Amino acid sequence: MIRFLIKGLMRDRSRSLFPVLMVSAGAFLTVFLYSFMKGTMDDLISSNAKFDTGHVKIMTRAYEEMADQTPNDLALLGVNSLVERLRSSERNMVWTPRVRFGGLLDIPDEQGETRAQGPVMGLGVDLLSPESPERDILNLESAVVRGRMPQSGNEILISEEFAKKLGVEIGEAATLIGSTMNGAMAMYNFKVSGTVRFGITVMDRGAVIADVKDVQSALDMEDGASEIVGYSENMRYDDGTMLTLTQRFNDKFSRVDDEFSPLMLSLSQHSGMGEYLDLVDVFGGIIVLIFVVVMSIVLWNSGLINGLRRYGEIGVRLAMGEPKGSLYRWMIYESIIIGFIGSILGTVFGLAISYYLQYTGIDFGAIMQKSTMLLSNVIRARVTGWSYVIGFVPGLVASVVGTMFAGIGIYRRQTSQLFKELEV
Repeated sequence: MIRFLIKGLMRDRSRSLFPVLMVSAGAFLTVFLYSFMKGTMDDLISSNAKFDTGHVKIMTRAYEEMADQTPNDLALLGVNSLVERLRSSERNMVWTPRVRFGGLLDIPDEQGETRAQGPVMGLGVDLLSPESPERDILNLESAVVRGRMPQSGNEILISEEFAKKLGVEIGEAATLIGSTMNGAMAMYNFKVSGTVRFGITVMDRGAVIADVKDVQSALDMEDGASEIVGYSENMRYDDGTMLTLTQRFNDKFSRVDDEFSPLMLSLSQHSGMGEYLDLVDVFGGIIVLIFVVVMSIVLWNSGLINGLRRYGEIGVRLAMGEPKGSLYRWMIYESIIIGFIGSILGTVFGLAISYYLQYTGIDFGAIMQKSTMLLSNVIRARVTGWSYVIGFVPGLVASVVGTMFAGIGIYRRQTSQLFKELEV
């Protein structure tokens, strides 16, 4: 029976070509949009985890309430001992302290007078320890544009865009002007060892990366840090696991009546990130639902037009005594074959484009100049296991649903009317 149906579809292209093309287009768009959306959301989560939230982050309760202002006067103390306890108790995690700071970066001339000056967003990370994971987490080695990575104390990296704006050359001195943990003015001299480009607008606009010990000295934060971030060993975020870890840590260390007690938050518990994670789960379903509805309407209309063209064929088959239910089922079988073929073609083309964009991406840097989101300028698709099957959902469902609606007219045909049509 299947062979008979396929032969009929191949011999009468008007019954198969247009529906197959429509199903292929819907499956292609579904696969492509799902993969591109998945890549965008994964990049947003990954960038936020690397540069801001970690998979989990530890701060004092008071710091967490004002985290947007980087209030280092409310920072964690006794960081070294806390990190050692975490590394011994949670061995499947990577832990590292960070200091966030803001201020002015002053570039002096030959006489020591200010030549250029600009506001910076700074991040103190462990750059010099051999076992430090920060170089890999922040991808610093490949981000260097000019110069080199810091190899000794008092050396910093600044963003390439910011360096060009200030006219800074490699090896020049730069003075950080800010405030210490105790509220006093801080002035600390660094040497620019290199420039970096992260491909994230908000970071490339004016970021400074320095070794955490130098920043602690500059801001009078001995054995202190703004936060301690933790990552799973495989750098994959699992919300359930991180929420369990967060609950276990807070039950042991955090006290509601002490604003300086440490508080751990998972990535999903930071502002807005939980909603993004939920969006990743449901947005794929929304895309599929939209295409199922739209394609069902298109294929329904196509089925109605095809049914009108096949009125004579349907009438003859009914007049010869073929049951209406049997004819209806045969039309559904045809739609399943069309949907399957169209879904395969659309999925193949969708995967091809998605794989291409997974490696090359699309540069949205021109429209993200004022963006404050930690999102890469080059957005890539990401092909997952669902990318291989998600195109079959609208492809098969829409084709069958469209035929089911269009075929209802079979049950409305009257035998007396058939003979009148056949006489014509």
